[in-house]
Amino acid sequence: GWRGGGPGSGSSIAAWEWNIAAWEWTAAQTAKWRASEQVFSIVVFGSIVNEGYLNSPSESEEFCIYNRNPNACGYGVTVGVLAFLTCLLYLALDVYFPQISSVKDRKKAVLSDIGVSAFWAFLWFVGFCFLANQWQVSEPKDNPLNEGTDAARAAIAFSFFSIFTWAGQAVLAFQRYQIGADSALFSQDYMDPSQDSSMPYAPYVEPSAGPEPTSMGGTYQQPASAFEPEPQGYQSQGY
Repeated sequence: GWRGGGPGSGSSIAAWEWNIAAWEWTAAQTAKWRASEQVFSIVVFGSIVNEGYLNSPSESEEFCIYNRNPNACGYGVTVGVLAFLTCLLYLALDVYFPQISSVKDRKKAVLSDIGVSAFWAFLWFVGFCFLANQWQVSEPKDNPLNEGTDAARAAIAFSFFSIFTWAGQAVLAFQRYQIGADSALFSQDYMDPSQDSSMPYAPYVEPSAGPEPTSMGGTYQQPASAFEPEPQGYQSQGY
């Protein structure tokens, strides 16, 4: 069988198993990073929604704690909520990914993860700079009791952390793309071995005259998949 060192045996099987293990490792890390992204986004928009707006005795309307700039609070809440929803979307995609049979769709899914994660890292960088700047120039007289200051700082801090979680997610997605390309997951000719039913066995062409052991040596072919069981009847025989 294929374990005997023929074409596509030992080394290619080891490479395939390594790629599968590497893919599973990146998938596990991806789940952890997405969980962190969700927590950080909740902290950001939750802090601003709950304590980011202040009341003034002389004013009837609330104002944003970040230098009275409603755009700062609006940006933090919007980015936080949308980032949370994006995480949910890609978590669902991660679960569904093994069932994607189309090579093009599988490739697009990983490429979109790279692009979207990099884009969100940029948005969080902008958000961190925006909130930090507006917090720095805020007037102490607007908040004499220092209400909501911890929440305001938490939103800034977790905006900063989110830059690295989303950037790290983009790197992981790129690694997944490389692993997929190396293991033929994105090849046009690739077919999942567990789903390849067109050639369940391709051991040998049985001679019409009868299965003489000597006639099988030149007609033996490699199984369609390295993970399929060895063909029955092809075993070392005594001559």
